[in-house]
Amino acid sequence: MSPDVPGAAAPATPPPPLAWGPVWAGWIGRAIAQGLWATRVVGREHVPTSGPVVLAANHTGLADAPLFVGLSPRPLHILTKREMFAGPMGPVLRAAGQIPVDRRNGRPALATALGVLRRGGAVGVFPEGTRGRGAVESARAGVAWLAVHGEAPVVPVAMLGTRRTGEGPNRLPGPRRRLHLEFGPPVDGRRRPGETSRDAVGRVALEVRERLATLVVEAGERTGLGLPEDERA
Repeated sequence: MSPDVPGAAAPATPPPPLAWGPVWAGWIGRAIAQGLWATRVVGREHVPTSGPVVLAANHTGLADAPLFVGLSPRPLHILTKREMFAGPMGPVLRAAGQIPVDRRNGRPALATALGVLRRGGAVGVFPEGTRGRGAVESARAGVAWLAVHGEAPVVPVAMLGTRRTGEGPNRLPGPRRRLHLEFGPPVDGRRRPGETSRDAVGRVALEVRERLATLVVEAGERTGLGLPEDERA
């Protein structure tokens, strides 16, 4: 998910999660994505091979997170709603390097993710903030805040097929279902000369939303994998 932008100034940065967590989580995610499901991946070349980067994906179903972690070309720390860390899944998600987000106060999560970027890592965000149709009709500004303060490009990521019309958002796709994940050309997250941080965040947020929404539509037209018609089943 993506928290709202907490303001123009960067908060104090706590120690980022351990870098090795997304490595083993990626192995598991990749085995699931390409073993349990029939997943096609396009556009890996758009993800920089080094340096800070934010990957921003649309969000429709429960399978999106393992797909995101497993098929990212880089080890990926995903911002995940705090409720997912309750119970036995909490230690697993933390060990996997995922970052808990409190939707009432996104500052700690953003500060942790910023620490990942400042050490040259990759952060994954669902800008819509929650599971829905995945059409990216709105997007929170947290992704743009990270890009501007972390001086990182934002790579849009379209995920298709993880939820169909009539399926609940907590349901996993059936075995061998055809899924599609596509990376698009990156959005430059750096401030322009003379631009304030606040103005840069607004500009980048709008560009990311438009580019991601367009990528989702174009990928759907190419693959025939449409978005669910219902907001939530």
